[in-house]
Order: sequence, then C-alpha cells, then structure tokens
Amino acid sequence: MADVRRAAREWLGELEAHPGHSLFLVGLSGGGDSVALAWALSKEADALGVTVGAVVVDHGLQEESAEVARSAAAQAEELGLSPVVIKTVSVQPGGNIEERARVARYRAFTEALRETGASGVVVAHSQDDQAETVLLGLARGSGPSGLKGMARRDGHLHRPFLGLPRETLRQALTDAGLSWWEDPHNADDQFSRVKVRQSILPLMERDIGPGVSVSLARTAQLFREDSEELDSHADAWFTHNAHSDDDGSWSVMVNELEKLGPALQSRVLRTLVVRAGGGPPTFVHTQHIVSLVTRWRGQSAVDVAGASVERKDGRIVARKSA
Repeated sequence: MADVRRAAREWLGELEAHPGHSLFLVGLSGGGDSVALAWALSKEADALGVTVGAVVVDHGLQEESAEVARSAAAQAEELGLSPVVIKTVSVQPGGNIEERARVARYRAFTEALRETGASGVVVAHSQDDQAETVLLGLARGSGPSGLKGMARRDGHLHRPFLGLPRETLRQALTDAGLSWWEDPHNADDQFSRVKVRQSILPLMERDIGPGVSVSLARTAQLFREDSEELDSHADAWFTHNAHSDDDGSWSVMVNELEKLGPALQSRVLRTLVVRAGGGPPTFVHTQHIVSLVTRWRGQSAVDVAGASVERKDGRIVARKSA
C-alpha cells in the first residue's frame, strides 16, 4: 500500500509547479490497476489541494459492459471522486480491435476533459505494461519511437504508476479490502498483448531469469532519454533550416541535409512531411524519402502518409497530397 500511495503522492507533488491544475480525471475501467489508482489518489489528493474525478469508458465489447461501467462509476463515487463521467463509445468487432478501442477510449478522454474542464486524465499503466509495450515494439521492428515505450506525461495524459509492478497494485487493493473487475479480454490470447503477458514474458522470466520486465522498462527509459535528445536537436535544426512557402509546402536544402547523420536526417524528413500536412511516415516510407537525399537517381515524387515529397532544384520539397 505504501508504495502505491507514495507513487500517487510523488506525481501529485510534481503538479505543484503548475498552478491551476485543480481537477484531474482517473481513467477508470473497474479493473485492478485503475481501481488502485483511484484509491491512491483519493487518499492523497486532498492534502495537496487537487480534486480528482473519474471518466469511465464503456466500449460495448461485452454484454455486461454497461453494468461494469456503472459499477466502476459507483466505486469511484464511494471513494469520494467527483465528478464521475461515463462515456459510451462504439467499437465494432473485427481486426485490430485493440488499437481501435484505444483510439475510441482516448477520444472519449478528450471529450471528458472538455466537458469537465479538467487539466488531465490519469491512467494506471504499470511497469508490466511498459515491458509489454517494449517487447511488442521489438517484435514489430520499431525504432526509438516505439522502444521508448509510454511517457510518464504525454500532453494531458499522466501515468504515475510506470515504476510499479502490477503485482504491487493488486496487493494494495487486497490490503485495502477493495474488489475489482477482471476484463475477460485480458485472458483472450487472440490479442498480442495478452500473448506477451501470459506466455512470452513468463517464459523469458523462467528461462533467462527474474527481472526481465524491470529490464525492459529500464530499456524504455533509456531509449526515451536518447530519443528525446535527438528529437530536440532535429526540431532545432528544422526551425533554423526549413522553409515554408505560400502554397503550404515545406522544403529543406539537400546539401544541408547531407551534413546530418542518419538519426537526425530521418527525423528532419519525417517532420517535413508532417509540417506539410501529411501523417507520420512509416519506416518504409521514411527510407524512400531518405533515398531522395542519399541515393538520388532522378526518382519521381514519393507519396507518403497524405503528402507528396520530391527532390527539386536542390531541395527536398513536401506538400499535402491533393
């Protein structure tokens, strides 16, 4: 219990440097991790002058989902959280349901923030969730953006429990005499994250040795520190060297790009696409764009993520696709 309350208290303490942050909403599913977060914040918030409410998202993916949402909201009220908002979203069954549910949930969070005037949503991602994220990123061939895992703070989203194992959160609930809901999807191995959680990580812990989850979470932190430093350098370079035109296009000089190492060069080119109105390019798309600089053979324009990128008059030019 002490570790969980300490993590909540440390996070709340960090907010003291940000005046006006008076209301935060717990992203509450009714599951063990989020109930532990709601409980810990209910115990620590008053002392630090922060009001804590909750937003409960009903994804409609189980027959009893509406009842689960109402029960979670009632539990939040019993803990003294206010306001408590229930948001109902529609997620159709089918492929990639995990990602579609996540997008719908975060959209509901944004709506709840707007409706309540809250400063942020606090979610209960744990050290184990971080380890799973890194392992999935490795399996998918992600670069630093994937391997750096989840941030402690990401815009209006806050994750105070990234340093705590899931077992610690559940033990705190048991000690506090609180119950929680077990999502059946958490035992369904059709989902990649469930396979990692139930099969792959336990296998690694058994055959490699204990502490794998801790090491993977530490890897995320190291990648994040390095990636953020490189991102900062790339952003500064882009601000100083990129040029915007009246037609909405953005461009950078090839001879300036050639002076950059691969890590900064690829970041600058991805930024170029996004500033021109495209989406974040994939690894394959980025390689195609980089080839306009490093392997120029008179190629035609490259269409990536809603933008067109071409080499013209000694520049790499990106504009939003028609």
